[in-house]
Amino acid sequence: MKIALACDHGGLALKNVIAKYLGENGYEAVDFGTTTEASCDYPDFALRAAEAVAAGECDRGIFVCTTGVGISIAANKVPGVRCALCTDATCARLTREHNNANALALGGGVVGVNLALDIVKTFLTTEFSGLEKHQRRIDKISMIEQKYGK
Repeated sequence: MKIALACDHGGLALKNVIAKYLGENGYEAVDFGTTTEASCDYPDFALRAAEAVAAGECDRGIFVCTTGVGISIAANKVPGVRCALCTDATCARLTREHNNANALALGGGVVGVNLALDIVKTFLTTEFSGLEKHQRRIDKISMIEQKYGK
């Protein structure tokens, strides 16, 4: 599975830990940056990674900034991306099962490394339930995207 990674300076340390975890566990990480601690703007990196997820070039995305909020907002502006900000493994499991989220946002200043890796593992190993009620809701989200030309 190919995973798009993106972060700003506030998420760099956690993104690097996640990239190492992905490599050690058979995933292919595609790093869209940033790669330095210099102050930068998360939308620049979120956009490129989210576009790769939406285009099918990457199977899923993981986005990290200090809180996970800003980078998730930016990623969710790309049509076809359903990026969920998760703070625990239960949210990660349910967003995959119910929302078929294809991107995960984490706060590098909010969750610790062990918790973050548990969230990542859960997000990457949980499948979409495929239940009609969940697909119906995802389809309605897609209709909203189309209506507003997101």
